[in-house]
Amino acid sequence: MIDKFSAPASLAIFLVLAACADGSVRVPVSPSAQASALPGVNVVALTPANIASFAAQPVGSKRTALQPGGKWIYRVGPGDVIRIAVFDHPELSTGTADRQGAAASTVMVQDDGTFFYPFVGKVMAAGMTAEQIRTALTEQLATYIPDPQIEVSVAEFNAHSIVITGEVATPRSVALSTRPLQLLEAINAAGGLTPLADTDHVTVQRGGEVYDVDLHAFLAEGLSANNPVLTAGDIVTVRRQVALEAYVMGSVRQPSVVNLALDPITLTQALARQGGLDELRADARGVFVFRQTAAGTTVFQLDVSAPEGWLTGNRFLLLSGDVIYVTRSPLSKWNDTIRRLLPTLSAGQSADATGR
Repeated sequence: MIDKFSAPASLAIFLVLAACADGSVRVPVSPSAQASALPGVNVVALTPANIASFAAQPVGSKRTALQPGGKWIYRVGPGDVIRIAVFDHPELSTGTADRQGAAASTVMVQDDGTFFYPFVGKVMAAGMTAEQIRTALTEQLATYIPDPQIEVSVAEFNAHSIVITGEVATPRSVALSTRPLQLLEAINAAGGLTPLADTDHVTVQRGGEVYDVDLHAFLAEGLSANNPVLTAGDIVTVRRQVALEAYVMGSVRQPSVVNLALDPITLTQALARQGGLDELRADARGVFVFRQTAAGTTVFQLDVSAPEGWLTGNRFLLLSGDVIYVTRSPLSKWNDTIRRLLPTLSAGQSADATGR
């Protein structure tokens, strides 16, 4: 939403724009007329000499402050289901052998972090890797089985997850596994981004802190730090795009709103996307951009009556809230007046001929 123009500058602009009794709008194009009609308003003529001050400046991608967690290691927790296979000892199997000589069984880690296993009893698993559980179980079974050959893996990952919400197709919890889960993969697991997603401002909440992640920098530039590995308990929020719009009006082919949220857009690009100027009505000397700032209203003027003007305009970067107005040419107004008069003149001539 555009803030209202500040008075008295806004009042002067309004009076000028509403000055034409026939409803048309015309902004003076000459400096002398502007000084008279727009007192107190700063009108800046855009030229090759000063356009560098308003040109798009390259903005470096911001690396997220979220610190990498190092090598990802999955540690078993309550709710996980563990598969244990002891070779050549089918008596330890709670199911069918799933490979030659391997008696496999599955156990669930309880709330206290332990599981029960024959001969051994309770085995602590919480906070341990599958390999650490295998080592501990091997040592404890060695009292009953000579040189036990054991294989341990996680069959179901239920203990650790992240939550992803916001502008994704299906907000949900995503379970973590032995394979590292990166931000983009988590978003894909939630059905991908919606059309309204703002990839420039994805947040990750971790340990009471909220970190901003510019995912677009990873997608567009390959900044790997901005596709971080997620850890248990992370909350990922994909924000909705904030409306960033400029408005193209006046003597153009297709007056409309220009979306600035996706990519930087220049003045020339915005006009081209709306079909360009209405050549029969536009005054090519009067392409204006009205911009409201904390200091007041600034009006930028571009003359595109020569090709150099379009090149200059292609370096002028639009900002959210800019109002682009292409003024009407005096000749266009005169032509419209003639066209309105012609039916009246024709009717008068017909009446005169009939009277004769």
